[in-house]
Amino acid sequence: MIEKEKINFEKTVVVGVVTQNQSEEKLTEYLDELEFLTFTAGGEVVKRFWQKMDKPNPKTFLGTGKMDEIALYCKENEISTVIFDDELSPSQQKNISKVIDSKILDRTNLILDIFAQRAESSYARTQVELAQCQYLLPRLSGMWTHLERQKGGIGLRGPGETEIETDRRIVRDRIALLKEKIKTIDRQMSVQRSNRGAMVRVALVGYTNVGKSTLMNVISKSEVFVENKLFATLDTTVRKVVIGNLPFLLSDTVGFIRKLPTQLVESFKSTLDEVREADLLLHIVDISHPDFEDHIASVNQILMDIKSNNKPVIMVFNKIDAFKHLTIDEDDLITEKTSKHYTLEEWKQTWMSNVGAENALFISAIEKENFEEFRERIYEKVREIHVTRFPYNKFLYPDFKDIVVE
Repeated sequence: MIEKEKINFEKTVVVGVVTQNQSEEKLTEYLDELEFLTFTAGGEVVKRFWQKMDKPNPKTFLGTGKMDEIALYCKENEISTVIFDDELSPSQQKNISKVIDSKILDRTNLILDIFAQRAESSYARTQVELAQCQYLLPRLSGMWTHLERQKGGIGLRGPGETEIETDRRIVRDRIALLKEKIKTIDRQMSVQRSNRGAMVRVALVGYTNVGKSTLMNVISKSEVFVENKLFATLDTTVRKVVIGNLPFLLSDTVGFIRKLPTQLVESFKSTLDEVREADLLLHIVDISHPDFEDHIASVNQILMDIKSNNKPVIMVFNKIDAFKHLTIDEDDLITEKTSKHYTLEEWKQTWMSNVGAENALFISAIEKENFEEFRERIYEKVREIHVTRFPYNKFLYPDFKDIVVE
């Protein structure tokens, strides 16, 4: 009985559009990711719907015919949830609900739901609730029905306060309360960060599910939660690490994603303070993922948004073990060679020429491949920062090759 409950996923369909700014190939990538997000949230995608349009319909996102097709499919196949790849406006969500008799979600709503599931600490739960309230506020019309219309009485003659106005007041009050709570926690965390002294700080950043937590566990010999799902960890973890005889602080931050909801960027800004205050960023990339170049661009954009794009960065291309079987026969004249068939050496030449040989590393966190080179590079970078900060101690930290690595 328990086993059945574990695999009882919600039946869902996902919906997207091909526009002038979004090709069919790009939409396929986004829907693949949306399907993984749905799986992470506890849903099973049984069908995809998409339509070619100049731009999304401002009233129903898709055309009338396609909406009727989705509504009929959902009715015949008992689909409980329909998830749109782009953020829906409040009016779109309301109009779509009139046509499709299923739960209507968009990418933002889905990510917020995953964050709500994954939030463990009081701080993370507060941040997620704030983001949910900010998302909910403009969408309150017709969503809540627990309050009846307040009627006037003796001394209360007049229009009174409608249900929607009451709901908005409640949510605004809650948002104000959560913001104050976050400010209080921020002050406490700021004191904690200041108590760490002047130790060099290194932060792991990257797209979600690229292996940051696995790498954190290997480097710091800790037990950060790891799972093959998106946003497995939300809370920032900070550990003291010693390579050779050089100590520094290593932090594992929340993963980034394309089309990251604005509400989450705002509410998680304090969590990303670990990135802002870091002296060195390790940008972890899943090189085995077909869209890893887009992932790099998305992470760089978010780093720019939080004003952390001017920090020293080492590009760490993880999961090179996946390339052991990605080869193509030289005599095969039929199969077209794509990026999926590139060897590790070919990737090295491409990316080392783009980001500089001194800023690119290729490792496998699970199999610990090329870890000696990884530790040496981290040691050298941290030592450069440390010597600048503590010039009188520079003789205490020799070159990596002159020490015995613990």
